[in-house]
Amino acid sequence: MVAQHELSEAEVDRVFHALAASTRRDILRRTIEREHSVSTLASEYEMSFAAVQKHVAVLEAAHLIIKRAEGRERLVRANPEMIARARALLARYEELWRTRISRLDDLLASEAPNSSNTSDPSDPDSPKRKK
Repeated sequence: MVAQHELSEAEVDRVFHALAASTRRDILRRTIEREHSVSTLASEYEMSFAAVQKHVAVLEAAHLIIKRAEGRERLVRANPEMIARARALLARYEELWRTRISRLDDLLASEAPNSSNTSDPSDPDSPKRKK
């Protein structure tokens, strides 16, 4: 059963694709702080307005940002719900890896040589020294 807060495989792909580019991560960061017009966002980058629009479109397709019209401007703000869902996914991955590492630590500790089972060749009572 898939809970509502979980992301589908297609959503996971879109989110990670959107976050793969540093410009998109920066746009997301800026829109978390406050709403911006696309033209204001574009003025901060050394790329064309159209290129910034494409970055915004990728973030919007991943539902990481929400775009709305206000007159002739298009305003962009982060979508906290999707960010929280993506964060929950990463938290589950983190827990999975912490559990696996903990199990590996336990396994390695249980397989470590016990000091009472080791043979010391300089010890006259050591099993290797007895003949």
